[in-house]
Amino acid sequence: MKLNQIADNAGARKNRMRIGRGIGSGKGKTGGRGGKGQTARSGVRIKGFEGGQMPLHRRLPKRGFRNTSFAVKLNETNLGKVQAAIDGGLLDAKSPVDVAAMVKAGLMRRARGGVKLLGGGEFKSKVDFAVYGASKSAIEAVEKAGGTVKIVKPVKEVDPEPRGKNKRKALEAAKGGDKPKGGKPKAEAAAGDEAKAE
Repeated sequence: MKLNQIADNAGARKNRMRIGRGIGSGKGKTGGRGGKGQTARSGVRIKGFEGGQMPLHRRLPKRGFRNTSFAVKLNETNLGKVQAAIDGGLLDAKSPVDVAAMVKAGLMRRARGGVKLLGGGEFKSKVDFAVYGASKSAIEAVEKAGGTVKIVKPVKEVDPEPRGKNKRKALEAAKGGDKPKGGKPKAEAAAGDEAKAE
């Protein structure tokens, strides 16, 4: 290969559109900027602007819930990195590979909420994985090499006794079942209806 033979892939570089070259070009006259006024100029941030009054999106109250602060933070590891660790003798392919083994091998700094296995890179070792999650391509690659992927998720801690609304419901259920709209338990309400019928 010579320097004069090096070139980009076909379609990697596109010619710039030369605007303002007559109506027949399709980008003449207004040059893709529409009509006159503020929006025909550069540096415009007009979406959501209401002439100086408080915009609608800022007048409305904040509602709902975001899971950002409670989201599980995972380590992501490609199979290629795992294979490199096995080849380097950092991981033992014969024993199950989990997040603790990967941390010990230096594939990640800390365990966090677990590890997600991704299918990038070449993988050829027969390994049994125990991970928080794995992509479809990673599972296929591991199974093709003769290994297995076991999805292990942490056990959720359950409070020994219910709190708040759940606690009230549990107490009501223990006292005498669900209450109808009238305020009496269902059994008492049914007995009252029978007496009225007689």
